[in-house]
Amino acid sequence: MLRDLGPLLHSKTPISLTVDLSEVTYVDDFGVLVLIELRHMMTAQRGAFSLIHATDKVREILSLLHFDDLTDRVHLAKKQIPNIFVRLGDATLRHIHDFQYLTSFTGSVFLALLYVCRHPRSLRSEDTVLAMLKTGVDALPIVGLISFLLGLIIAFMSSVQLRQFGADIYVASLVSLAMTRELGPIMTAIIVAGRSGSAFAAEIGTMRISEEIDALFTMGFDPTRFLAIPKIVASIVVVPLLTLFSDAFAILGGMVVGVLMLDLTASAYIAQTAVTLTPFDVFLGVLKSAVFAFLISWISCFRGFRVRGGAAGVGTATTSAVVSSIFLIILTDALFSVILRYWG
Repeated sequence: MLRDLGPLLHSKTPISLTVDLSEVTYVDDFGVLVLIELRHMMTAQRGAFSLIHATDKVREILSLLHFDDLTDRVHLAKKQIPNIFVRLGDATLRHIHDFQYLTSFTGSVFLALLYVCRHPRSLRSEDTVLAMLKTGVDALPIVGLISFLLGLIIAFMSSVQLRQFGADIYVASLVSLAMTRELGPIMTAIIVAGRSGSAFAAEIGTMRISEEIDALFTMGFDPTRFLAIPKIVASIVVVPLLTLFSDAFAILGGMVVGVLMLDLTASAYIAQTAVTLTPFDVFLGVLKSAVFAFLISWISCFRGFRVRGGAAGVGTATTSAVVSSIFLIILTDALFSVILRYWG
């Protein structure tokens, strides 16, 4: 129909077009589209369009399909990109809201930890053990491998310089001190942030968008104590143990270089390591790793609770959790260095 009427209307260019619906008893959505297209053609030619003799049934159908509204062409407005001041203000308000929620979440975490300390049976032991398994035992192979390679690299690079002065034996001192005090806790924390921190944020974020957290709150459970505390406790327990394993593997990697390249004996290397390390060095690394573990689990759970939207929101929260964890790890380590410098 339109293929016949279209060329005819363009060639004749009538002043008006009147459609007689007296014989029409029913109009479906395709018929309405035909009428709309005819009206558009006449409007484009600045002609008049009208319907006559429409039955009540036809008028009812046209009304249900919003015929009068559909015949108006909608002009889509181009989306305006907000200027830099609008974006700056929006980011400022968003960060203020995040800081307010972070303060509230931090308070709820400490209150929940205090409650668990006073009522140990309230801690969900099964979830805590499962989190320990995923955070600690499952991460041991990758932590051991990276620490071994890192100790090997440090020993190899330092031996190039120390050999010039006949101080090969001090490679053991350098590797043990560097890994125990600084690199061991940091590398272990970064691996845990990438593996477990992202998993914490994704798990809680998925529960947020599926309204499972709201269901927990409705049933009378404290979401922070129910979801966050087992992960925080598990991280604080297993990350220091992972750090000790990291130190051991790094010293082993340094010993491989010392024995194979520097002509040192294994006993001499171990003896020099034992002379260099003090209990305070080991304790400092364990203390740092415990603080890092708390920061990783805390900020990851926070990012999970702040998820909005759908799958994209979960991905954003996961990325933000890892980036925030690494930033807090480096910042806290710098604060430790400053405190120890002036305290010593």
